[in-house]
Amino acid sequence: MKRFFTGLCLAIISIASIAVSAQSRKGVSILGDSYSTFENCVVPDTNKVWYFEHPVRENDVKDVADTWWYRLIVENGYRLCNNNSFSGSTICNTGYHGNDYSDRSFIARMKNLGSPDLIYVFGGTNDSWADSPIGEFKYADWTDEDLYDFRPATAYMLANMKKYYPGTEIVFIINSGLKDDITGSIKTICDHYVIPYIQLTDIDCQVGHPSVKGMRQIVEQINAAGLPSAGR
Repeated sequence: MKRFFTGLCLAIISIASIAVSAQSRKGVSILGDSYSTFENCVVPDTNKVWYFEHPVRENDVKDVADTWWYRLIVENGYRLCNNNSFSGSTICNTGYHGNDYSDRSFIARMKNLGSPDLIYVFGGTNDSWADSPIGEFKYADWTDEDLYDFRPATAYMLANMKKYYPGTEIVFIINSGLKDDITGSIKTICDHYVIPYIQLTDIDCQVGHPSVKGMRQIVEQINAAGLPSAGR
């Protein structure tokens, strides 16, 4: 009986140690667009996705383990907190063909990321592709109208995320091949709020979206930029 209780205690301690270890890992959330989606792997599950286990487009990413964010988390000992990515979404409230995207924009989703230690914001691609209005740099007193322009909406997003997630590291990932005014604006706004950014270059794509090779390149470039520590 004594041996049984000793074994039971050791098992409980082992389970508790595993639980503590898991919780000690840095929690990561993703705020993104189609590049960061995968079927049944975004929250909320009503978000539109681009990548599927059985692809509907000519892209070789067929497994969630091939996505950049999954690779990054596994390779660096993180744990996923929330992936709130929505295919086709813009940072600002102006989407394709001038449509109102206030139901899916980054600023509409920025407070739905759980309680992470680290947030990767991977956006601006659709603002560039959709020709969303660029607007002027504005760092306070935003109006509802301002949020339909890229620059003030991006500033509004980052300012509010810094307040809403105190103590959380925020890193902005900038896609390769965006319009110069989009790329330059992101860097200027990130500098204003002292938020680090990673500029991607020459990402391999199929149908305008990262292939398996491209996903790997994204992780390599993020790692090369210097990741925050895994925080065990």
